[in-house]
Amino acid sequence: MSVTPAWEVQEHAGATSWFQVRLAFEDGARVDALAVVAAGQVSIEDVKAWPALSLADLTVLADWIEEPLCRACGMESYADEEPEAADGGGESGGARHARPAWPRGIEGRWLVAREYRAAQEGGFDPVLAVMCATGHSRRWSLRLIAQARDAGFLTPRHARR
Repeated sequence: MSVTPAWEVQEHAGATSWFQVRLAFEDGARVDALAVVAAGQVSIEDVKAWPALSLADLTVLADWIEEPLCRACGMESYADEEPEAADGGGESGGARHARPAWPRGIEGRWLVAREYRAAQEGGFDPVLAVMCATGHSRRWSLRLIAQARDAGFLTPRHARR
């Protein structure tokens, strides 16, 4: 993770600062954000991620960038005030992943099929449902769906003669 100052605007009572924040994960995923610090408040102006962040990952983005951003600004982070929250709630310290953990092999294919069928029954886009569940791109989700079909968990796409 890197936090670099982008620019700062001096005001009568203080300053407003913008920071470029970049997170790079072991699996090749990355998140670039533009954070604004004004009057002790931190807000995010822009976020770009590859692959796209799921809603769950977007909600924990603040946790990922809070401590390094506060260090760069010279502010106290909330993690300093609550030591039991700073340990990650029992997680082993270390790398975080941008995508949720998804089982591989036959169990993963079965879960893909379950998500696909549930979305179909609910009248939703099944490919989008698989994308949201796995955190993968559309192309990769289509590949997972094809693997679930080949494993026999989903009906064949075309009738074979």
